[in-house]
Amino acid sequence: MPDDLALAPADSLAEAQQLLDAGRAFQAHEVLEGTWKAAPNDERELWRGLAQIAVGLTHARRGNAVGAAQLLRRAADRVEGYASKPPHGVDAAGLVAWARTLVVRIEQRGLDALTPADLTPQLRA
Repeated sequence: MPDDLALAPADSLAEAQQLLDAGRAFQAHEVLEGTWKAAPNDERELWRGLAQIAVGLTHARRGNAVGAAQLLRRAADRVEGYASKPPHGVDAAGLVAWARTLVVRIEQRGLDALTPADLTPQLRA
């Protein structure tokens, strides 16, 4: 991914979802981070939270349960502010619930109990 990649929101969400579906969370983070850095002020925390979800998944896939839980918790806190009126069709409420449930599962059962499907959120409703 080019360092200065900044896709339009719809394109960013579509590309990030394809990458997440393929198990490439780090690359999804790169896409979402580019959009976060280019986003208007009122959407920056949403995009930052989405990028943090991807980083949390990267930690999970690399076996770092503590890092995964920390990033997913922070991501949920950021995305939650958009749950009542999410822009661009982002399933903010669903992502918050998914991330918080995943954190509990990681902390109670560890990463080995998770399947690839468990680590694949749906960014849009």
